[in-house]
Amino acid sequence: MFTGLVEGMGEVVETVDDVGARRLTIGCAMAPELEPGESVAVDGVCLTVVAAHDTSFQVDVIEETLKLTTLGAIPRGARVNLERSLRLGDRLGGHLVQGHVDATATVESLVRRGNDVRLDVRLPEGLGRYIARKGSVTLQGVSLTVASVTGGRFQVALIPETLRATNLGTLSSGDRINVEVDLLTRYLERLLQDRQPADDAPTRTGKGKRTP
Repeated sequence: MFTGLVEGMGEVVETVDDVGARRLTIGCAMAPELEPGESVAVDGVCLTVVAAHDTSFQVDVIEETLKLTTLGAIPRGARVNLERSLRLGDRLGGHLVQGHVDATATVESLVRRGNDVRLDVRLPEGLGRYIARKGSVTLQGVSLTVASVTGGRFQVALIPETLRATNLGTLSSGDRINVEVDLLTRYLERLLQDRQPADDAPTRTGKGKRTP
């Protein structure tokens, strides 16, 4: 579990492809603090550290994740957002993020007007119903608040600190990004799908006679 508050950025220094998987080596300042077996969100994708060194760590990305996220096409030299998993007792500054990417979306535009920076995103079909104005969404592992929604598109505002601490400021029209919707919307949808009247629920048909 994560919060969507990026702790730092890393650089993909090596990619090694194998049958059904890809191993990424990521250089970053937090590498000495990592241990094999712990979870790290890489551009919003929850991955397990398989090896950690003084200046880098390694993760394995399986075929399903390669298909569903941007990590299948990520090149050497790419900058990635990093966040270690949430510990009990930590402050929840963003929102609850699982690191389970729902899909990739397309950047429509990144418009800068001084410190007012707006990112417009086009969602794949079927995902728009999970996005609500003033609701939460995770893009590239970053917890953001939805500013507006229009059909299958939505907009978020990026503050200077987000631009400084993450890779969102480098995006341009046509780029693909990882999207995770608010997990509460997924559970709510599931609950509503399963909600049915109980067979033994009383049915009101009008006034009845009292039975002594």
